[in-house]
Amino acid sequence: MSTAREGGLKVGTNEMELVDFRIIKLEDGKVYEGVYGINVAKVNEIVRLPKLTELPGAPDFVEGIYDLRGTVIPIINLAKWMGVEVPKNYKIKPRVIITEFNNVIIGFVVHATKRIRRISWEDIESAHFSSNYGNLDRNKVTGTTRIEDGQVLLILDLESIVEELGFYKPEISADNEHIKFDGLALILDDSSVARKIVRETLETMGFTVLEAIDGESGLERLESLYEAYGDRIGHELKIIVSDIEMPQMDGFHFATKVKSDKRFAKIPVIFNSSISDQYSAERGKEAGGEAYLVKYDANSFYSAIVRVMSGKTEEEQ
Repeated sequence: MSTAREGGLKVGTNEMELVDFRIIKLEDGKVYEGVYGINVAKVNEIVRLPKLTELPGAPDFVEGIYDLRGTVIPIINLAKWMGVEVPKNYKIKPRVIITEFNNVIIGFVVHATKRIRRISWEDIESAHFSSNYGNLDRNKVTGTTRIEDGQVLLILDLESIVEELGFYKPEISADNEHIKFDGLALILDDSSVARKIVRETLETMGFTVLEAIDGESGLERLESLYEAYGDRIGHELKIIVSDIEMPQMDGFHFATKVKSDKRFAKIPVIFNSSISDQYSAERGKEAGGEAYLVKYDANSFYSAIVRVMSGKTEEEQ
């Protein structure tokens, strides 16, 4: 199966395209086919499992490393990372989904790839409210959606793998530590790992942080703040930091609603996403975002906050 970065989705449609892949698992003596999805925007290509080089000292879910046209990338066994028992002697022809997100290229071993699905975020239920993933650790899932034949497709929190492998850079340099702000900041992200990292950085910067798990709950937060502060909301809520991929309402759809509402339109919105392609950055500008960042380098994040709070454009920085 070949894939292409998403190019047919318009800002504000609240849709995404997923590569449907499968993991074969053994539960209670029975063999099941687990159905999973990953955003097409993160997928570079899908290849057969190549010969790998072992990486001593790596977590057991790291199968090894692979030289992909001069770039050495880690190959993650998703079944092992999820703690799934794979049936022995079951004929599997594994594939590797080569992804690029968080400015990192990673390969994921899966047991089959099926098709590309276009799904509305409205049809994706947050893992916080869903119980549709059996014995899988709740922290490894960000959303679920029902597909044909009553099957449930799971969207995994692959960002937590990036954190486990130490690719995030959450430390703020001494040059930035002296710059402080006050007021409220609102974070939207369905990943508990990402929210924790962003919250700690914003608190270090002096903000009082509020959180939401998707665009709908973000709008609810804004309505509550408006009830509390009225037309002073722009003086109290200094900035909004939003993920893109979220159940119910994605970040682009959320931002277009915020920017079209005169009560909130002047509150700066920064997109903080794992999707690292230029097309998504352009969609962020189209949605009205003042900045588009790729998770997660604390100093880049800090610099963007300083720029946006000072009212400067990227060209003026």
